[in-house]
Amino acid sequence: MHMLLNFAMLQDAANQTLTSLNQVQTTAQPDAAAGEISLSIWELTLKGGWIMGVLAIMSIIAIYIFVERYLAILQASKEDRNFMNNIRDFIHHGRVDAAIALCKAQSSPISRMIEKGLQRLGKPLNDINAAIENVGKLEVSRLEKNIAGLATIAGAAPMLGFLGTVIGMITAFYDMSMAGNNVDIVVLSSGIYQAMVTTVGGLIVGIVAYVCYNVLVARIEKLVFILEARATDFMDILQEPAA
Repeated sequence: MHMLLNFAMLQDAANQTLTSLNQVQTTAQPDAAAGEISLSIWELTLKGGWIMGVLAIMSIIAIYIFVERYLAILQASKEDRNFMNNIRDFIHHGRVDAAIALCKAQSSPISRMIEKGLQRLGKPLNDINAAIENVGKLEVSRLEKNIAGLATIAGAAPMLGFLGTVIGMITAFYDMSMAGNNVDIVVLSSGIYQAMVTTVGGLIVGIVAYVCYNVLVARIEKLVFILEARATDFMDILQEPAA
């Protein structure tokens, strides 16, 4: 009898445990479903309001400036390794017209700079050097076109994003004050996180524009060094004795 009673008690306990597990599983299913709800980047962008639209336009402009200027600088940096040697040979053999024709055929910042020096042959060396430097500065100025726009976007985008956050926070707290004692914490927290989206967007656009700006500046500085080196080579050629 005692064994039968103990077996019955164990069976009842097992049934109660299974019932509890089923209840826990049923309760956990909605929680798991709720945990799967998430916001996409596109939804967050839309919740940021019109400021996110402005930041999106700024990002497109920044990417366009970077790609267009990078390709232009890359093209301008291409150099024929035999260019200066050919110029030296033409000058030493008195074939200045052939040297000028070679410069026009190259059509690069270096060739245009050397071409200006060839056109000034017969004048004092200081005048030739000054003419070359002026052309070099003009070429660098052309390559720097619109790069200042990247610097402007890098500085303005984070501030614009912060402005959007401040506006969103003001709106959220205004709604809270108007609700009085009936403040809904869900609505309040939703307004706050929507306001923070613009700060994140502004920082992302600003960081990308800043990196792109510095990449272009570094490429231009490298090209300036090459231009200065070729200008020095050309002046040395003019002072070499003819073969």
